[in-house]
Amino acid sequence: MRISRLLWIAALLWTPLSFAQEELIGTAHFKNGEAIPYILNYKNLSPQYVIILFPGGTGNVDPRMENGKLVYGFKGNFLVRSRKHIVDDEFATVTTNSSRSEERIQALLDDLKNRFPKARIYLMGTSNGTYDTIALADYLSDKIAGEIHTSSLDRIGSFDAKKYKNRHLVVHHKQDHCRSTPYGRAEYSRKKFGNEFIAMEGGNDVGDPCEALAHHGFNGIESETVDAIKQWIKKGG
Repeated sequence: MRISRLLWIAALLWTPLSFAQEELIGTAHFKNGEAIPYILNYKNLSPQYVIILFPGGTGNVDPRMENGKLVYGFKGNFLVRSRKHIVDDEFATVTTNSSRSEERIQALLDDLKNRFPKARIYLMGTSNGTYDTIALADYLSDKIAGEIHTSSLDRIGSFDAKKYKNRHLVVHHKQDHCRSTPYGRAEYSRKKFGNEFIAMEGGNDVGDPCEALAHHGFNGIESETVDAIKQWIKKGG
């Protein structure tokens, strides 16, 4: 039984991604010239929306080329593994290290706006990645179309999204039992501040409640969760 479960988990983490294009991009730079690498996934050279993804955990995807192959971490993370559900003719994704550095995010935005001048840009974080999405909210208020905070840290309960000029969405699983990301705090942000909110249910709950294969990582309902987020984005024009 244990072997079957391990094989199932391995299959989930290493399912081939159905992208038309996956590229390592190195054209974004800090002011000192240091490159800020990111993974660009797209099907259309002129997407309407580009979503920057901040994974949880340490947030260090560290994309790089090794022996001619693209290598990066966090392939099992909810956002990283869910790119196959995000990318289509309208949506492209950028996967990069989570960071609250204003210089870093601005360099990424400059690069993306040069590459996709007509696209509306969103930032989406999950778990520990929401520490950075929340920290950057004020800076990004008039710079991007909005932010999506999924499986947010408990500080989401004091986050008033209405203060900002752009759009914000909070997404949480009702059975998220991770001690650092309680569902009640996400729901409280809706009740107290009127933050736009999507509650998810169902799926699979495997292992550590704070890891990606638990409800915390929307395991088994990745497609449904992503579809709900994309519909919310489209409603914004």
